[in-house]
Formats: sequence, C-alpha cells, structure tokens
Amino acid sequence: MSGRSAESPPEVREHRFTDDGRVPNSELPLLVYPGALGADARDPARCKAFFETNGWSGAWTDGVFSYHHYHSTSHEVLGVIGGEASVTFGGESGETLRVGAGDVVVIPAGVGHKNAGASPDFTVVGAYPEGRSWDILTGEPGERPEALENIKNVPLPEKDPLFGESGPLTERWNREGFTGGVV
Repeated sequence: MSGRSAESPPEVREHRFTDDGRVPNSELPLLVYPGALGADARDPARCKAFFETNGWSGAWTDGVFSYHHYHSTSHEVLGVIGGEASVTFGGESGETLRVGAGDVVVIPAGVGHKNAGASPDFTVVGAYPEGRSWDILTGEPGERPEALENIKNVPLPEKDPLFGESGPLTERWNREGFTGGVV
C-alpha cells in the first residue's frame, strides 16, 4: 500500500505561524487532517507501518511534551491514536488546536508545539520523512543561529504521510515554491 485511496480529497486545514523571537516557525503551513486515520490505523503498530509505507519512519508512540519545543532538523507527523488534547502550535503567541483520535498533524521543521492539556489516554504516533534525525529545541537564545541554519536545509518530504506521492502535503508544500528557510 503506497497511500490511502481517496474518492474525494480529504479535508486539510492549514495554519501558519511567524517567528516569535524564540520559536522560528516556518514559511510552510502546519497541516491538520481531521479524522484521517482509519479505525484500523489507530493501532500503534498499524499506524507506524502506514507512515513507513509512505516514507515516514523512525516512529515512536507517546504523547506531546508539555513545554514549547520544535525540531530544526526534520518535519514531523503526529497521528493521534487515542484520546484528545489541546496542543499549542507556533510558540507562546501561537494557536491552540484541539486534536483527537483519528486526526493527523504534519508539523514543518521549526514550528513549535506544546501539549496544553490532554485526556489521560491521549497517545500519538510520531514519525519523520525518510527517517530523518530530529532534535528538540526550546527557543533558548544560544540555539537560534544553528537552528535557523538547520531549518533552512531541511528538504521537502518526498511523500505525504497518508497519501503518498500525490497527497495534500506534497501538493500544498510544493505549491509554496518552498526550498527551505523560515519566516
């Protein structure tokens, strides 16, 4: 299986965040695919295998840290396989979104995220395009120069984590003409 087959395009919501001085964020939009995981993909092993099929690997199962953080060396996909949470994206002045079981969120490199409150059963599967190495940064001043350089050099994923080569991510991020960098 190379991706989900869809008779009609999935609903995808875009959210954009600008540099807030601590969290660099990205020129690329954060993408939310509400309810996109099929019921069978809510099993951790199946969700990991599904992302892997579409080139997103290095998967793990856990929650989302309760402090603002971002990754400067990779984009990240989160598949919510249980519970629900309020997750703040974009740093302190960002936007808090409610996510629940079945939702998928694709976070561009540099975009901050923080668990702002969750049900006890909130669980996600996270993965990275082509199994890229990831880091965890918190917006400390000494991190910034290297983080900005790293983000600028993160390549676009070859595939959408759910739909493969012709999914919303590849369509929307390529439409941006993005070649790297932050806002």
